[in-house]
Amino acid sequence: MITELGHVALILALGVAIVQTIVPLIGAQKGWSGWMAVAAPAATLQFIFIAAAFGALTHAFVTSDFSLHVVWANSHSAKPMLYKISGVWGNHEGSMMLWVLILALFGATAAWFGGGLPPRLKARVLSVQGSIGLAFLGFIVFTSNPFLRLQVPPFDGRDLNPLLQDPGLAFHPPFLYLGYVGLSMAFSFAVAALIEGRVDAAWARWVRPWTLAAWVFLTIGIGLGSWWAYYELGWGGFWFWDPVENASFMPWLFAAALLHSAIVVEKREALKSWTILLAILAFGFSLIGTFIVRSGIITSVHSFASDPTRGVFILGILAFFTGGALILYAARASAMEARGVFSMVSRETALVVNNILLAVSSFVVFIGTVWPLAAEMFFGRKLSVGAPFFEAAFTPFMVVLAIILPVGAMLPWKRARLGRVIKPLIPAMGLAVAVALLAWTLQTGRTILGPVGFLLGTWLVAGALTDLFGRTGRGPIGQRLSRLTRLPRADWGKASAHAGLGITFMGIAGLLAWQAEDIRVAQVGETFEVAGYAITLDEVHREQGPNYISTTATMEVHKGDALIALLHPEKRVYPVQGMPTTEAAIANGFWRDIYLVIGDPQEGGGWAVRTFIKPFANWIWAGTLIMALGGLLSLSDRRYRVAAGAARAQIQGVPAE
Repeated sequence: MITELGHVALILALGVAIVQTIVPLIGAQKGWSGWMAVAAPAATLQFIFIAAAFGALTHAFVTSDFSLHVVWANSHSAKPMLYKISGVWGNHEGSMMLWVLILALFGATAAWFGGGLPPRLKARVLSVQGSIGLAFLGFIVFTSNPFLRLQVPPFDGRDLNPLLQDPGLAFHPPFLYLGYVGLSMAFSFAVAALIEGRVDAAWARWVRPWTLAAWVFLTIGIGLGSWWAYYELGWGGFWFWDPVENASFMPWLFAAALLHSAIVVEKREALKSWTILLAILAFGFSLIGTFIVRSGIITSVHSFASDPTRGVFILGILAFFTGGALILYAARASAMEARGVFSMVSRETALVVNNILLAVSSFVVFIGTVWPLAAEMFFGRKLSVGAPFFEAAFTPFMVVLAIILPVGAMLPWKRARLGRVIKPLIPAMGLAVAVALLAWTLQTGRTILGPVGFLLGTWLVAGALTDLFGRTGRGPIGQRLSRLTRLPRADWGKASAHAGLGITFMGIAGLLAWQAEDIRVAQVGETFEVAGYAITLDEVHREQGPNYISTTATMEVHKGDALIALLHPEKRVYPVQGMPTTEAAIANGFWRDIYLVIGDPQEGGGWAVRTFIKPFANWIWAGTLIMALGGLLSLSDRRYRVAAGAARAQIQGVPAE
């Protein structure tokens, strides 16, 4: 009964989406306030119906209702409860339900907290948001319905992909979707502004919080995915440049560019057309990610579907919304007149360079991602574009970005004197050079990667702190430190995000430059040395898990006479799917990780053992978390809450009767 109610709620949500798309848009065009007022309750009702349908699907997974095809194909009665719940979105149909649930939530949130928006703009924004929901609800109902029943319910299910049965993958997709789908709000505001032919500072104040929230969620989601790949897959890396990894990274880069561009619109009434274009491209690349995952054009643990007809449907959605928005942009871009004038040395110029670097680097990633597909489709050649291409083509843009970021953040608006800005940054430059020289002196090899990475990372961190301290004005140190606590949260947020990027730079550079790797066959009781650590394989035994069989090793790690860690790497086999997984054992540390993997037994006796010593590995995810924290701090600033400034401006602009 609950399943049927969920199915009905899904169809009702489709009907409400039709109303939300058409009625407010006509009302805004005609100036009919009653029709425009339909937008907010329709957005709320759509969210309620989709939430009910999603709840019904979750109930089916939790209770192991194998009469539903999607539950039978992606669950099992012996699976732990966490993975029964995460199994809801660990498949194509359920993940699309999560997609539209988050889409409806963002639309409903705009309806609930959008009281300060001009009625026409609010109606058009919610109408565009409703049209996106309409497209994807239609896609679900007609091609990917999660409520289809099996004629003869089986006794048990086929289980979820074992690689997805992990806490990191349980929470990684929801955060990614909050980021992907959150960019739909920036898109809706951009299209609504194009329809009205007006972009101003108030519009930018509305767009920034939505974009910032999406960027924070994407940052967390990408970080969780990278962390999962690091500890779960057993290969010891944190980023593979997989097409689906790239599909989440490209919108993140565009969202970062959009955030900085919207600042210029808000402060200086400039870069209006460019900001609109970035909003369209950011969501467009989110749709590209959705297409890549579900089209069947790639084979990946990340991919959910292999049905080309579904891919064609999503390609049609991508073409309609992105192509339609770009056509509207071409027709209306001339109306987005920029008022602000600025010199070549100014914060505006620095933000333009920032935007160009982020946008071009995203296109570089896009080219590397789709080129193998294009080569096979048009030239019949199978090509592989891997890490060497991406690192060589992408890294220079990030190096230049890191160099200009601290300077650009401190430049005044409109016109600046470069010498005056650089002067307070001289200590930061000196510290960065000193750290790079120290890294060069201490490293055993002679690779330039580590010192350069620490130079750039220290420059970003020290530059962010210099910028923050510079906002306290002049006076005694004690007074300036006291003023730090009273600075706006947005200032702290910007400094945290920039510093987090610097810490991530140092983590990546340190890991890639100085990690040690050892692969060998080890006998039980044997001790071997890797990078100054003595590692002993004590024993290997079998354990029975809730829905898997584990081969577990016990390994001791010594440094001199001291026991550093007792680790238990595993190799699991899930009988239902007959699929093995690797569970690395990691001794986490501030300066390094000790990373052990147990492999298969060997014919001559012993076990395959893989060992990594990974310097600064945790700095990668620490920096990611600090970046996300910076975004949250900025989002909590009352000046950047949704439409705070716009609402006041609107109230002050009402003429007296």
